[in-house]
Amino acid sequence: MKRLVFLLLFVSGFTQAQSGLFEQANEAYANNEFETAIQKYEEILENGETSVAVYYNLGNAYYKQNKVAPSIYYYEKALQLDPTDKDVQNNIEFARNMTIDDIPVVEETGLGKSVNKLISTFTYNTWAYLAIALSILFVLFFLLYYFSRKPIQKRLFFGIASVAFLVGAISVYFAFKQQEIQFNNQYAIIFAEEAAIKNEPDQRGEVAFTLHEGTKAKVLEDFQGWVKIELANGSQGWIKNENLKKL
Repeated sequence: MKRLVFLLLFVSGFTQAQSGLFEQANEAYANNEFETAIQKYEEILENGETSVAVYYNLGNAYYKQNKVAPSIYYYEKALQLDPTDKDVQNNIEFARNMTIDDIPVVEETGLGKSVNKLISTFTYNTWAYLAIALSILFVLFFLLYYFSRKPIQKRLFFGIASVAFLVGAISVYFAFKQQEIQFNNQYAIIFAEEAAIKNEPDQRGEVAFTLHEGTKAKVLEDFQGWVKIELANGSQGWIKNENLKKL
């Protein structure tokens, strides 16, 4: 019991300390002391605490200093936690306008585009919670259907239970698909002011194209200090590991 009390006190003290750091960082930001704010926000992250607010504020602090790559990086980190946050979505567009590279996006078409857009509406955790809630709803209305004596009520309860089961099953599928997207599709932000992208993972390889800070790329493969990336337009190449930061 004493160990439990000690643990609770430790967690409480740790949370208060983190809250204090966050308030100090916000105050520094409000006073245009962006370096101090950045230091304190990053200290929170180093202590193992992550949140949309910390990533968002950190992105804002870097944006105020015209540091394109880190601002976009932390906005992207915030969107990983909550892809529906409008403030982050708006600010990351401002930051992207500061980048040099104009990479055209190959748009999806048809049903696949609509499904992927629907899946990206929520995080996989939200889809999972929705599936659990609908499962409970299904059980509740199925029991009401089973014990009901009136035909009209039985049809109503059965219909609601069926819809809850169907939508719950879809939510489970979307949860796994969103998890697959987030964990299997790794991205990175170019941090080098200018980086040569090679056709092969070799310093003597031919330069395929050049990228600049702030550009987002999909990570395909790691090989002996090199990373194979793919851009939104489908272009691929190898970049030195130190020239980018993985999300």
